[in-house]
Amino acid sequence: MLNAPNNVVEVKHPLLQHKLSLMRDKKTRSVIFRALMKEAGMILGVEATKELKSYEKNISTPLEDMSATFLKEPEPAVVSILRAGNGLLEGLLQILPSAAVGFLGMSRDHDTLKPIDYYQNLPANMADRSVIIVDPMLATAGSGIEATRLVKDAGATTITFVCLLAAPEGIKKFNESHPDVRLVTGSIDRQLNEKGYILPGLGDAGDRIYGT
Repeated sequence: MLNAPNNVVEVKHPLLQHKLSLMRDKKTRSVIFRALMKEAGMILGVEATKELKSYEKNISTPLEDMSATFLKEPEPAVVSILRAGNGLLEGLLQILPSAAVGFLGMSRDHDTLKPIDYYQNLPANMADRSVIIVDPMLATAGSGIEATRLVKDAGATTITFVCLLAAPEGIKKFNESHPDVRLVTGSIDRQLNEKGYILPGLGDAGDRIYGT
């Protein structure tokens, strides 16, 4: 088992682990899987947003004046790695409804296991935003590494990568490429198989979200 670096957070909340167990079950239907993924995104999102920058402003409650905490502007950006990242994106937007949203289209070459970029649409002012990248799986880490590079190229410097599952091999490669990026995951699973899938895992997240 991997001794996770300091910038890796494995969220062991019992509600998240319960939902993850239901998602791992191959008998769970897509409609339930999608709802669980959204709920998992909300729980992971609470951890992912712990380091968002804030400021104090005086307000008046019905009883007295006080110094209150607000998020700094511009709003954070949530960047989804298509297509499976959209499953977690919905949960993040439940707790960050004003977030700017970006999309990075990537597929994996099943022979080389390398990422193939096919679409990019990122919010403006990335250098001024805290950025959260979402993708359910960090397996070989190819897509995660490339997505984070593209977000950095757009100017972002404060980045958190959120995934539901991560493999030790993927964490190692990701951290070697982006040691300055915080990684939040619901589980560090055992290993990758010869096809680059996480074991025990839950199969192809995109296929299970959309029933394909």
